[in-house]
This record gives sequence, structure tokens and C-alpha cells, in this order.
Amino acid sequence: MSRVVCFGELLLRMSAPGRELLLQSAQLAVHAGGAEANVGVSLAHLGHAVSVVSTVPCNPLGDFALGELRRHGVDTTAVRRSDGRMGLYFLTTGAVQRASEVVYDRADSAFANSSAGDYDWDALLAGADWLHLSGVSPALNPAMAQATLAAARAACARGVKVSFDGNFRPSLWARWQGDAPGILRELFACADLVFADYRDIGVVLGGEFEQADVRERVDAAAAQAFAAFPRLQWMACTQRTPHSVDNHALGAMLIGRDGTRAMAPTREMLGIVDRIGGGDAFAAGILHGMMRGFAPDAIVRFGLAAGCLKHSIPGDFNPVSEADIMALTGEERFDVRR
Repeated sequence: MSRVVCFGELLLRMSAPGRELLLQSAQLAVHAGGAEANVGVSLAHLGHAVSVVSTVPCNPLGDFALGELRRHGVDTTAVRRSDGRMGLYFLTTGAVQRASEVVYDRADSAFANSSAGDYDWDALLAGADWLHLSGVSPALNPAMAQATLAAARAACARGVKVSFDGNFRPSLWARWQGDAPGILRELFACADLVFADYRDIGVVLGGEFEQADVRERVDAAAAQAFAAFPRLQWMACTQRTPHSVDNHALGAMLIGRDGTRAMAPTREMLGIVDRIGGGDAFAAGILHGMMRGFAPDAIVRFGLAAGCLKHSIPGDFNPVSEADIMALTGEERFDVRR
């Protein structure tokens, strides 16, 4: 198995109970999360050695977040402790025709107030096979944009593979009028694997993809991305069709620089419990398949099955095993093409 380093902000999620509106009653359920940490927890449950690099406050909220990661087998020794506050977000789960809603409260968190100089990547990447990043971190402020770029550049210089989830959040970039296309281009240039679709590529490289079929748009975007970023080897994404809050269809694609094009059959998900973290579970499934040497068709089916399973589990994390995911694919094992 591989050693993976995940760099990003740890958050606490405060959820209204059941399908209530936020503060409809004076109760909130608490879960730890964060895009990169979600991926790390999944990979730890799949057997990989995972460490999280971040900054949390020296208070009980930071203690809780680190305790939750350790409970799931994630190494937290590289997480800095500092003064400041914990990043929070509040979730109202939708129902029937009412969409779910998220309210962020993460400005000036301990992580957002850290900088590139706070992270010694020579030490943090020692022995690592992969570094996982997302587009949420550079969107927070100029200092975090530089810190994320420093991490990606350090991985490139050391021969560590980079996995990057586009996670474009226009509202975060707008808060400080950040140059999203320019910064994201630099991060894409360091990546071996990106989780992105045609909309993300449109943001990064400009232009629109107007093909009639969504898969044709993804194909065109992937071709443009491979031409623009010589290091990039793989692009993976899902295609989601929401029929209602509780009923979605989800498919997935994996495209390689060498012309590989693998697709997972669309799955119907009825009675969704919690979709938060589904994309992170998909990303972890794809990464696991690559690390284990699965064939491309098996990788994308495994990733989609992992993402679908997350929709059945409350909270941000997807604490399932390889056997759980393989059971959903209907196969006892995946053959490796050598």
C-alpha cells in the first residue's frame, strides 16, 4: 500500500437534526470533515498510510477534529496547533423539492491564517508516494494560495505524485478577488491526476464546451487539459443527474493521456442519506484503484461505487473497506492487467 499526504483545512460540520431547518430547534449534530481529510480517512480505511498536514486551534474544537482523524487511522502528527479559531460550516439537509444548504463560517481560521513558511515540505513529504490537494485551500486567501502552490511544487521537485481536486468555489475566490484561473493553472501543471470536468477546465483554460452530450464535453476538455499540462496523466470526474433531493443518478469517467477512456455505468441512488463528501469518496476510490494497479475500467467502477456508498452514510467521512466497495460492484476481485 502507499503513503499519502493530504494538505488542507479541517472543518467542523454543524448539522440541523433530521430534515429540520437550521436552528428550527436548538440542536446541532457535529461531524469532523474537510475535503482533503475526507479523502485521507477513506484511504486509511482502504489500508494506506495517510498523514494530514493542516493547522487547527489549541482548543477543544481542534482536539475533537484531531481525535476523529486518529480514530479513523489517520496520522495527525504533522498538524500544527496555533492560536485562532476552528473553521466551521452549517448544513441544512434538504427534503423533497427543498435543496440542502451550506453556510460557511471559516474566515480567519487558524488554517486560513497560516502561511507557506509554516510547512516544512522536505520533512512532510519524506517517504510519500502521493500528495492530495484541492482547489478549496488556494481559494481562501492569498497566503493559502501560495502555501498550496508551495506544497505542489515541493512534491513535483521530489518526485511525489500529485492528486488535485479542482473543487472550484467562486464565492471564496470572489471574497479577495483572487486570480482563480492563473493559480489553478499552476496547480494543474503540477498534477499527475486531476478530479475535474469540462466546467473546471473551462475555468482554468478559458472557453466553453458546447458539445451536445456531456461525455463529449468531458472528452474535449480532457484533450485540452492534456495538451496544456504535460505532467498530467489522468482526469476523472462524475456526472450527476438529480431527480430530487433524495434521488440522484451518478456516472463516472476516467480518461488517460494515452487515449484510455473508461466509463462506469450510471447508478441510481434512491433515498440518499447524506451526499456531503461523495466527491471525496470518489476521489479516494480512484486513487486506491491506481495505487493497487487495477485496470482503468476497474478503477472507475471502484471509484463510483465508493462515491455511491458515501451517499448512504451520515457525516463527511466514508469509513468503508475495500471489501464493502467491491461488494457493491458485484465482483469478488479485480484482475490486474500487467
